[in-house]
Amino acid sequence: MSGSHLGQRLGRRQFLTSAASLAATATAISYFPWTNSAFANLSPSDRPRIGCIGVGGMGRGDAYEHKQFGDIVAICDVDKEHADKVNAEEGVASGKADVYGDYRKVLERSDIDVVSVVTPDHWHVKIAIEALQAGKHVFCQKPLTLTLEENQLIRNACRKHADRIFFVGTQQRSDNERFLRAVNLVRKGLIGDVQKITVGINGGDVGGPFAKSDPPANLDWNMWLGQAPLVDYVEQRCHGNFRWWYEYSGGKFTDWGAHHVDIAQWAIGEDGEGSGPVEIDGTDAKHPVPFENGYPLKDDSFNSSHDFNVIARYASGVEMHITSRGDNGILFEGSKGRFFVNRGKISGQPIEENWDKDQYGPEQLMELYKGKPFEGHKQNFYRCLTEGGLPVSDVYSHVQTMNTCHLAAIAARLNRVIKWDPKAENIVGDDQAATFFARTPREGFEIPRV
Repeated sequence: MSGSHLGQRLGRRQFLTSAASLAATATAISYFPWTNSAFANLSPSDRPRIGCIGVGGMGRGDAYEHKQFGDIVAICDVDKEHADKVNAEEGVASGKADVYGDYRKVLERSDIDVVSVVTPDHWHVKIAIEALQAGKHVFCQKPLTLTLEENQLIRNACRKHADRIFFVGTQQRSDNERFLRAVNLVRKGLIGDVQKITVGINGGDVGGPFAKSDPPANLDWNMWLGQAPLVDYVEQRCHGNFRWWYEYSGGKFTDWGAHHVDIAQWAIGEDGEGSGPVEIDGTDAKHPVPFENGYPLKDDSFNSSHDFNVIARYASGVEMHITSRGDNGILFEGSKGRFFVNRGKISGQPIEENWDKDQYGPEQLMELYKGKPFEGHKQNFYRCLTEGGLPVSDVYSHVQTMNTCHLAAIAARLNRVIKWDPKAENIVGDDQAATFFARTPREGFEIPRV
């Protein structure tokens, strides 16, 4: 059945909510025949209607990709220049989308099926949960959360709204030439028992002191801050540089860590609920400004760690070094061999000698893709809208990644070893470290608890 015939048989809302009774259970069965062009071939009345919330650099790129599968009818950004520019682009909306400065205007529209959330990190969970409550399917960029508590909040919301597809933008999970091959090599035991993993994520930027000023007229600074503390506008706090401030992000621990720690834990089977490290050593971490009790003493300079080697230890005996030093990428070391992988290459004896010959192909890729065929990142998301099941970048494994990333940042901020109970999901025997589990949001920007 072609995509156009499918559109004739199912109205848009029925077509997109047919996953409702299926999404809670991953399956290898295709409930509706699907091709990459299926959505493109649907009539305008049947194509998914998409709202893009946050259209800066990454959000703009995601908007172009979403456009392949549906019609972008709403664009929202607290920076009006961002929103107007992306709306005008032919590959996105050709000036036909409605433009908003308040994301709630997007969520209240009953005609929107999918929202793409590509805001600064500290906004992700609030918008994502409210989108689920509004009945939307959600694509949300990484890192999904700002705190350990937010991991629990978004997981609970996804369980309650299991009829919605929730997809995290960790695109390395869709790289079959490098990262999926690496995961398969380790999971199949081809390098023996893993003993050490080195996760190179580079260091955060160093900069400041920066000047305070009035925000530009096109930017709603109060809305940009959201749940974060109210402070004077500093250009370098905003847009792409927000990730170098612990107020809005976790620095490189959550930025690149959301990618590489994810692949590492997926490979060694530490990506399920109740798994993860039991101890995190942050004694070897430096920050660009002085800290006291885990908080920066200056408010005019980048404050996330720029030089670190944080060690996560697992009950299995595996050590994972999350480091700013050396090459960006992941080095797996096992009892039989070692190899390195990043976005540019995969190398080492197991690769040169093809240790995974006859053990890596469509069958293994389908296993990694939770019973679905290997394909591009956004394709997997939109396939799940029609077939149900969990996407390759699911919320449940991602919060396990974020637990480790947040713990690394907390240990680094305090420059000490902290212990973690992965089953109870709490910091053990350290009352001060435990205060970093959650953050009280600014009044008026509370996150829903479901």
